[in-house]
Amino acid sequence: MGFEINKIIVAVLLTFLVVFGIGKISDLIFQTETNVVAYKVESSIENSAATTISAESSIDISAFLAVGDIATGEKVFKKCKSCHSIKQDGGNKIGPALWNVMFRKVGAIADYKYSKALTSYEKEWSWEEMNGFLIKPSKWIPNNKMGFAGLKSEKDRASVILYLNQNSDNPKPLP
Repeated sequence: MGFEINKIIVAVLLTFLVVFGIGKISDLIFQTETNVVAYKVESSIENSAATTISAESSIDISAFLAVGDIATGEKVFKKCKSCHSIKQDGGNKIGPALWNVMFRKVGAIADYKYSKALTSYEKEWSWEEMNGFLIKPSKWIPNNKMGFAGLKSEKDRASVILYLNQNSDNPKPLP
């Protein structure tokens, strides 16, 4: 019986030596540096989106829309087609139909179930509102259920807004 206990003790010690030995040997082989200095970096995407969104009230909308074009807007809108219909008689999908969306009250389609955030927003989709929303929907109207990250490019946003305006019974003249 004493011989069996010795085998168990040797097995446990050998296991510890192997586990810790592999760690030491790998440190020697891969030569890890121990004097590495690390800094916490704030997410530039979050900060830039928040800064851009807060600055949207002072945007020159004429100059902004001049950057975009309808053809580019149609291409960029392909990202939206999986959730939204843009056709005149297109129905709602996961998201509401976007025909006549520009200058319509936010959350105004009767047969679509909007989030409380959108139904209580009390604004209309103006040039500035649509631009702010397309930057980052979750920041512009908090707690809405649209799961879209947003469009960072000014040209893409301006182009989509022009495309949405064009897909209307009565497109608004540009400012």
